Parts: sequence; C-alpha cells; structure tokens
Amino acid sequence: MNVERHPSFDGVYIIRDAGLKILATKSLDRGFSVYGERLYSFGGEEYREWVPYRSKLAAAILCGLKAWALQRGSKVLYLGAASGTTTSHVSDIVGPEGLVYAVEFAPRVMSQFLERVARRRPNVIAVFGDARLPEKYLGIVDKVDAIYCDIAQPDQARILLRNVELFLKSGGEVLIAIKARSIDSVEEPERVYRREIRVMEDGSLRVLERTNLSPYEEDHIMVRATYG
Repeated sequence: MNVERHPSFDGVYIIRDAGLKILATKSLDRGFSVYGERLYSFGGEEYREWVPYRSKLAAAILCGLKAWALQRGSKVLYLGAASGTTTSHVSDIVGPEGLVYAVEFAPRVMSQFLERVARRRPNVIAVFGDARLPEKYLGIVDKVDAIYCDIAQPDQARILLRNVELFLKSGGEVLIAIKARSIDSVEEPERVYRREIRVMEDGSLRVLERTNLSPYEEDHIMVRATYG
C-alpha cells in the first residue's frame, strides 16, 4: 500500500492498494468510521476512504473539478450538513487550525450529526438552523473563506447568495451542488443548471467552473464560483 498527496487538492490523498486507487482524507478522529468508510494506517497516520457515491464533493474531484479554496486553516460555512458524511471530510481537510460551521434544519438528522461528527470534532460547530434565514445564525457564524452548499431547495442559488452576502469574505469561494430534479422535476436538467448559474452571476458571484457528477450522481453538477 502507498499513500500520496493529491496533486490538485490540499488535504486530499490517493491510496494505492492492491491495484485500487482510493480517494482519502487524513482522519482527525482516529479509529472512528463516520459512515462505514474504510480506515487505512500508513506511516503513523490514519486515512479515511472518501466514497464518491456517498459524497458529491468527492465525486466532483473524480469527475474533473480543477481546484478549490479549501485548505488547512480555512473557515468554512457548510449549508446542508445532513448526517455529516462530507462535513467530516471537510473537517479533516481544514484540520485543527480550521473551522467548519455546519448548518442543518432537520432535527432527527441533526441528532445523528451531533453524535457522529460535531461532538467528536472540536473544529466543527453544529448550527441548528434554516439556511433560508441566515440572519438567525449571525451571532454564531463568523466571516468564512469558503461556503459549501448542498441543500435540496428550488431556490437553492438564491439561498446561497443570502449566505454569501452575510458571511463570505471578499475573494472567497463557493461550491454548490445543484440537483436539477430538486429544483424542477420535469424541466430538462441543462436548462435548470443555466438558470441557477444565471442567478448566481446576476448576484455577487463569478462562476469559475462546473462539473457534471455522473456516474456518481445523476442530474447533478458542482459549480465553483468566487465572490467579489
């Protein structure tokens, strides 16, 4: 087995084991598997498999995303934390010097997130709130370097913009996973993508790239944009 740094993404690793090429992050919570991912020990460190079928961000890397702003020490606002699969990997990437504000609205899901991620990781702050009402967590979330948005709402891009204007530093970046069927179940996905991107660009964002997430996620793209 061998572990190497990913050439394009800070905090991401490639494990080569028995002919397999596995995406991974270095674990901040050693010995604990958040969602059933495999753990690998190498060189005195522990690495967590990052499964692209379970994480749209991992899927984006494997589907050709070119870059991102995430790095060790980054402050990140995560909209739509769910049970914490991707959030836990972002926590690994930003490291103990960084911070992840994780917003989730569903009480049952938030309970799982607290148990499996937030209470185990000092660099994760759980925010029980509605991403559509960011002013309600103004007193909790500081200015951040990046925003990651994965919320199944028909006005997803507008929700992102509200959070950008309140929390993202000038020059910061966003990553938004756009699921066409959550926005419009009958319209052709490409038209949905173009419309959401137009909303972003008519607001305060400049789109840098878009990545189709097939075959890991159907009718999904990841859009990367910068602010200011």
